[in-house]
Amino acid sequence: IRNLLNIIIHLYVCLVSLVSAMNGVQLLGRIGQDPIIRQVEGENPVTIFSLATNEMWWTGDSKLGQGGDISQKTTRHRISVFRLGLKDVTYQYVRKGSRIFVEGKIDYGKYTDKNNVM
Repeated sequence: IRNLLNIIIHLYVCLVSLVSAMNGVQLLGRIGQDPIIRQVEGENPVTIFSLATNEMWWTGDSKLGQGGDISQKTTRHRISVFRLGLKDVTYQYVRKGSRIFVEGKIDYGKYTDKNNVM
């Protein structure tokens, strides 16, 4: 029984370690400009577009419907699509002003295209 308990504890620790770190993002917003295709040196082409998301909130002590002001913040995200097939569909069908949902991960890697533009 002690051996079984040690195995269960080990599996639990491994599971917690896997779940305790996550890199996932979900965004819903509007396209800021038509997608472009960039050639990354030594890599397959990538489709890039900007996505604007809005955050709105009530300011002051007022409640909904009882006066007060609504504040808004727009955040622009640069989205890069690397997956074969998906990047072509994105380039073909996504247009400025389209409302889309994006799910992916954050990667702060630096990429340089054939003109040495990052």
